[in-house]
Amino acid sequence: MQEPLLIIAILAVVLVGVILAVGIGSFARGGEFNKKNANKIMRLRIVAQGVALVLILILIASRG
Repeated sequence: MQEPLLIIAILAVVLVGVILAVGIGSFARGGEFNKKNANKIMRLRIVAQGVALVLILILIASRG
């Protein structure tokens, strides 16, 4: 059970990085896309970070 959970946790962390990169990229470019989606992207990042954190904590608890 630990290996699939580890892979899922790593994917969740990578997803957070991708969302963060998209958000920073859109902020740097500005424009209409940034005006429409900046808050949505950052909210999505916060949710993804929360999920990643919970997965990491479950992984740590299962190994402990």
